[in-house]
Amino acid sequence: MKKLPEIRIACPDWVTDVIDLDQLYSSDEARMRVAIACARENVLRGTGGPFGAAIFNAGTGALVAVGVNLVVPLNNSSLHAEIVAFMMAQASLGTYTLQRDGLPPHELFTSCEPCAMCLGAVLWSGVSRVVWSATREDADSISFDEGPVFAASYEYLRARGIAFVGGVLRDEGRAVLRLYDERGGPIYNA
Repeated sequence: MKKLPEIRIACPDWVTDVIDLDQLYSSDEARMRVAIACARENVLRGTGGPFGAAIFNAGTGALVAVGVNLVVPLNNSSLHAEIVAFMMAQASLGTYTLQRDGLPPHELFTSCEPCAMCLGAVLWSGVSRVVWSATREDADSISFDEGPVFAASYEYLRARGIAFVGGVLRDEGRAVLRLYDERGGPIYNA
């Protein structure tokens, strides 16, 4: 009898060596550095694509979860850093939404502007704010296809109460994309 495969998703072991999971991150820049560090280490250690994400308690700056791009190592097109971060945060908090009653607001920090899939997942994740570093144009410049994201996409999400801030530490986020390109990392969605 044929068996269905089992899927196990975990961040690489190096994450706990690089990221202080217990630190409070008080500014947008400090929070973004976590996401960028995840992206950079993922490239340097050859454990996935050039994207990192982190979920924070909006008020305290407590790090709830991180995610790195695992598309290539796990052969799964949905394992973008943001999706992995959502999964890890929801598993950590024991809920399918980060807007559950009794929870504080949560924010997503990501090393690059979300693609179409990740932007769609923002709505269901329960985060109240999304902050990114590199832009979709930066990702496009190394041939990643970010999919159909339109001004109306952001307008819809803003109307649902989600705030967006782009370009935080953009040069640092863009540098990770260039590093990945220089190392010949696969462009898996072109």
